[in-house]
Amino acid sequence: MARLFAEAPGYLTAKEVYEGLESRHSGLSFDTVYRNLRVLEELGVLEQFHFEDGIKFRIGCFTHNHNHHHHHLICLSCDRIYPLEFCPMPYVAELPDHFRVVRHKFEIYGYCSECAT
Repeated sequence: MARLFAEAPGYLTAKEVYEGLESRHSGLSFDTVYRNLRVLEELGVLEQFHFEDGIKFRIGCFTHNHNHHHHHLICLSCDRIYPLEFCPMPYVAELPDHFRVVRHKFEIYGYCSECAT
């Protein structure tokens, strides 16, 4: 699975990961692939993104000091990701007293300067 992501030019869906591995690993189930994707995402090895056509995964941001808590600007045309160092969570309007936040994601989808023209 690590090699598959390392060689991928961008995002992979769970189905693409399964299809990339099933020929080399007989008896592999889609559920096993999906569980492993979730574990790798929880460990921070992979990042999960929600697109209009479904959930996709990619190797996490580990360069330029992005291996810490951060968010993303995502281009809908070229799929480039731009790390956003600012976390808006401290500025979220009043949350109900009975709700304790344990994690959050914040992603902004749009078009980069190259794709916007």
